Amino acid sequence: MALDGLVVSSLVYEFKELLNFNRIEKIYQPENDEIIINIRSNRKGLKLLLSANSNYPRVHFTTANKENPTTPPTFCMLLRKYLQGGKIVDITQPDFERIIKFKIETLDELNTVKYRELIIEMMGRHSNIILIDCEDNKILDSIKRISFDVSRYRQVLPGLKYTMPPSKDKYNPLTVENLEDFKDKLSNQMHASTIKGLYTAFIGISPLVAREICFLAGLEEDILLSHLLDHEFTKLFSSFSSFLTKAKNNNFQPSIYIDQQESKYIDFSVVPINHLSTYHRQEATSISSMLETFYLNRDLKERMKQKSYDLRKSITTKLDRLYNKVQNLHQDFKKAEKAESHKIKGDLLTANLYKIQKGDASVEVVDFYDEAQKTVLISLDKRLSPSKNAQNYYKKYNKAKNALIEVDKQVKKAKEEIHYLEQIVVNIDQSTYLSDLEEIQGELIETGYLKKRSNKKKIATFKKTGFLKYKTSEGLELLVGKNNKQNDEITLKIATKEDLWFHVKDMPGSHVLLKLEGITPSNTSILEAATLAAYYSKAKNSTKVPVDYTEKKNVRKPKGAKPGMVIYDNYSTILVDGTEKSIENIDKVD
Repeated sequence: MALDGLVVSSLVYEFKELLNFNRIEKIYQPENDEIIINIRSNRKGLKLLLSANSNYPRVHFTTANKENPTTPPTFCMLLRKYLQGGKIVDITQPDFERIIKFKIETLDELNTVKYRELIIEMMGRHSNIILIDCEDNKILDSIKRISFDVSRYRQVLPGLKYTMPPSKDKYNPLTVENLEDFKDKLSNQMHASTIKGLYTAFIGISPLVAREICFLAGLEEDILLSHLLDHEFTKLFSSFSSFLTKAKNNNFQPSIYIDQQESKYIDFSVVPINHLSTYHRQEATSISSMLETFYLNRDLKERMKQKSYDLRKSITTKLDRLYNKVQNLHQDFKKAEKAESHKIKGDLLTANLYKIQKGDASVEVVDFYDEAQKTVLISLDKRLSPSKNAQNYYKKYNKAKNALIEVDKQVKKAKEEIHYLEQIVVNIDQSTYLSDLEEIQGELIETGYLKKRSNKKKIATFKKTGFLKYKTSEGLELLVGKNNKQNDEITLKIATKEDLWFHVKDMPGSHVLLKLEGITPSNTSILEAATLAAYYSKAKNSTKVPVDYTEKKNVRKPKGAKPGMVIYDNYSTILVDGTEKSIENIDKVD
């Protein structure tokens, strides 16, 4: 993934359509490092996004709606003062850099024409959005102020002259004239690999582009430049030139490369990338739509990753406490199991009161509960009378007996909580959209495992999704819940009494419903439904997984049970394969 000089060049080409009949209507700053400019162009409303985000700096048209702060930040107010109502009159990319300059014509309070430049520098953690006055090239302000303490080489502060970021002795690739010039500009990189030499020597050449140049030249990217033969250098230059000719001629074909097996966006490019031909190439209608699709997907993945991590961490902490609690309760249970011995000692003391004198430390009596009639030594409290000592052992017995009952209750309660929270962990693993995780978070708030944050900014959901749908080989519908709310919906609302209900045996997993619609299912359909129940469970990727199935009429939700928790009877059990390969031939319905 690289917003390199080639992509920036294509963006400038796309943006230049703005140069006729455009007007800046409104400016917003929804994030600390992000600006959105509403532009009226050819009677159409456009939104231009400029982001100086350290991880994903970019600029493109957008259709996303973002919530803006109640009070506009200072930089936003400055942009409104100097640019609102203005017209974009020029858009340039200096020296093939990852920089775009928007030259804007405005009128001041005396109706005098003024020119300012809004500059976006897309350079990783050094990314910035800067406003300058064209008359004296002085900085009016920037979205990130860079003082001497931050950088000794280049300060970005109001009142200072604007200077370009240091090029690190790189060359503009568009100025390369011939093979000898190409070799000369690479002369300082001869110790480097071919791919590294290309992106180190030339401005705006990303590793992706450098790799493609090597690929088109038929050269190994790791071979040292100093080891290239003359004819190989000629091939490399030819590939380099043909690639950059596309930029000079504005011959762009925006595309996203997708790993369909893992549903993962690999990269994007504005020209076909042949070395990524093993991935699915999804063409975009414009450079902006390509970038918006890619970054929204990447943003969603990052947010899902972060949200799932936060949820998992919270649940794991609670599970660890419950595991420790159960362990401690088992120890308490072992102690309480001595209750019967206290009763026996009380009975023996009661039967032998005549042998005991107050002040005795112990007494040895015959244990009539023992078939061998052995004697047993019983400790006594010297301060108590013989009868009080007997009563003391009965009290210990009653206390221990009550403790056994309470410990047993606590163990059952803790194990129910463990089962529920382990189910939540499985649900988190099965989430495919942010809305799935939001449903889980809402459920945890409702059940009291998470606190509701009333002041938290609401996050927009990109795609709302429900339970999964499949078709068996004979065309019967299969429904799979991805979280407890979906499980309850499938089992308690959608299922009819005769439908078959499936669940992995004695462990967390999804509810799976085989809709019969009056049809008697084949063994194949039952096997496919059971396979899905195994795959969407804690036993995923295991073989010989036991799965229970029964008619839905045998499934009940106990009063007060948590979401997704049910009991069932009159069931059968089948052993199935829960690996990913086992579900490949079961048709998924989009």
